[in-house]
Amino acid sequence: MFRYVFVLLALAALSGCAGSKFQSYNGPDVTNVLVFKEERMMHLLHHDQILRSYEFELGFAPIGNKDQEGDGRTPEGTYFVDRRNPNSDFHLSIGINYPNEEDLAEAEALGVDPGGDIFIHGTPRRFRKQDDWTWGCIAVTNREMEEIYAMVQDGTQVNIFP
Repeated sequence: MFRYVFVLLALAALSGCAGSKFQSYNGPDVTNVLVFKEERMMHLLHHDQILRSYEFELGFAPIGNKDQEGDGRTPEGTYFVDRRNPNSDFHLSIGINYPNEEDLAEAEALGVDPGGDIFIHGTPRRFRKQDDWTWGCIAVTNREMEEIYAMVQDGTQVNIFP
């Protein structure tokens, strides 16, 4: 009987750890995230040292700067991580502060809604084999997003280049 209870407790403890999407990170602070849209490469930096690099997918219209809601483009410019969503429909996500003041001014001049809710996020199963499927976000694998979520903190600068 004792052996049976011990095995059940051990399995319960392992199952709680094995499926967690939340990682811990004790390395150098990520001071900047560089996103190169054309190359489809994102780098997490500690000052001028690259800590990690990732390939990613973009929106369904990946070329050019985001102008308005629904255009399928990813914004270009300097932003900051301003929110986190541990319950995202896209596994985990970190939001950037799009639209910023410059984006708002450009949208007003064009007479359009700039949109919002731009995130770096994971990839649901139904999109895993598709290229450029988001609505303007930056998508990595779920496993990579777990690492990014642990490493990148609110307030981190995100530079997005064409």
